[in-house]
Amino acid sequence: MSRDIQLKERWERLVSILSDRFSQGEDLDLDAIIYLIGVQELGQVHREFKKDEKVNLMHIAICRLLEPYGFYEFDFFDEEGWPHYKVKEELPPLKAGEQTVLMKEAIVNYFVEREVID
Repeated sequence: MSRDIQLKERWERLVSILSDRFSQGEDLDLDAIIYLIGVQELGQVHREFKKDEKVNLMHIAICRLLEPYGFYEFDFFDEEGWPHYKVKEELPPLKAGEQTVLMKEAIVNYFVEREVID
């Protein structure tokens, strides 16, 4: 099976699983899934977040997702338990479609590691 087909199938299966659990009938989009990963990585799942905190949660998720690719490295947790990352390598310029594929691949890998999908 080609890598692209496998990614597409895994992505669709993951969206279905997460949408069933966290949405009311609508498929979650890429940003919503990134947000959920940020909440998971912070570990404070049962609280409300302010708008700026939601942006920070997405940043945490992106850093965590791109860490295995060598772009970020975990640095420390601050006094409120928020993880901080440092840039190891700047992301290359990517077209919008290339960014989407990279993020979907990173998200699928994240959930494969956690045995949510295979």
